[in-house]
Amino acid sequence: MPIQEPMLNDDSSPLPLGRRELLALIAALMALMALGIDMLLPAFDDIRVAYGLSEDSSAPGQLITIYFVGLAIAQLFFGPMSDWFGRKPIIFIGVSIYIIGAIGSALAPNFATLLASRFIWGIGAAGTRVVAVAVVRDCFEGSQMAKAMSEIMAVFVLVPVIAPTLGAGLIAILPWESIFWFSAVFAVGMSVWSLRLPETLNPEYKVRFNWSSTKRGYGRVLRTRITAFYTLSSVCLQAVFVMYLSSSERIISDILGRGDQFPIIFGVVAIGFGITAFINGKLVMAIGIQKLLFGASIFLVFSSSVLMVVTLINEGTPNFWLFIPVLAVVLGTFMFIMPNLNSAALFPMGDIAGTASAFTSAIRMSIGAAIGGVLNSLIKDSLTPFAVGVVCMAILTMVTIFVAGDPEPERDYLPS
Repeated sequence: MPIQEPMLNDDSSPLPLGRRELLALIAALMALMALGIDMLLPAFDDIRVAYGLSEDSSAPGQLITIYFVGLAIAQLFFGPMSDWFGRKPIIFIGVSIYIIGAIGSALAPNFATLLASRFIWGIGAAGTRVVAVAVVRDCFEGSQMAKAMSEIMAVFVLVPVIAPTLGAGLIAILPWESIFWFSAVFAVGMSVWSLRLPETLNPEYKVRFNWSSTKRGYGRVLRTRITAFYTLSSVCLQAVFVMYLSSSERIISDILGRGDQFPIIFGVVAIGFGITAFINGKLVMAIGIQKLLFGASIFLVFSSSVLMVVTLINEGTPNFWLFIPVLAVVLGTFMFIMPNLNSAALFPMGDIAGTASAFTSAIRMSIGAAIGGVLNSLIKDSLTPFAVGVVCMAILTMVTIFVAGDPEPERDYLPS
């Protein structure tokens, strides 16, 4: 696959931005998606009061699930569009819809309207999410792509560290709707920064507006062993991620009794993501994707089993100082798996990176959100459903990774 060499030069490149700024911009574009989730978490109590929900209602968690549903569905359209028209137009379309959704959420007169606005918000976030991954695939290959994704994730992970505290801070001095207005303003800033991004889609890979070719691309994703099985693996991890995001406020505040410390605890757990993402970028270059995926998936099963034991021996209400550190290790292990799964799944898809990235991500987010939503609904006053759900998903992740096999032979494959 041809690589656009000028994009890979150092920061002395004559183009508007060099490698570091490119990766920072991609991380910030992906952060738009996360910002729409993590800043909302401290506002769950205010949302319950504002819309007349019961104190223990799990309905605010639906705001996370519906966001992921919009995100998943929209990617099926934004992905092909990015291959038809290029990456940059999709950024601006996505950001515009994102802003509409954020403003609609801020002005929602009832919970149903808030849910609808969140769905629109997720649609907008899909545009930037699709383009972010496609741009990385345009500019990097193989282990270099996995390394770049790890570096992006190391920056991206700052969002769940900072966003809940920022959200709590805004709520402390302004109405809770201010978190939505902040997201809209941030999106405007990102659209301005994105003006510096050159078009990265290789002209040779640009295709005409054609749903038939898109459907063929989707079929190719499902028929390609590495892509299909790694996507299935990522579905399992996404389910855990959605379950955790939807229930984290209830777990930390209600079950573990640390409500006043929620933003801090959530942020500390998220720091593990950043640390392991940084380490992953080094390890993937040293030992390769396959060995790292195999080893990390085995460790994920082990650590999640420990989490389940810690939970079960305490009858669903584990000691805070045992549960949270083990949970941080489990979630941190994701960063040894997810970036590599996403990168390796696209190895054989360089000529349809936008379409393939969108389709695999839509599968991951839609099915993962559905499973995570069901698991979240089971969490009441005990963490047993949470711990058992994590173990089941970890085992399925490991099995599908081992069935998929070695992604490296697929790295340079392009169809004739």
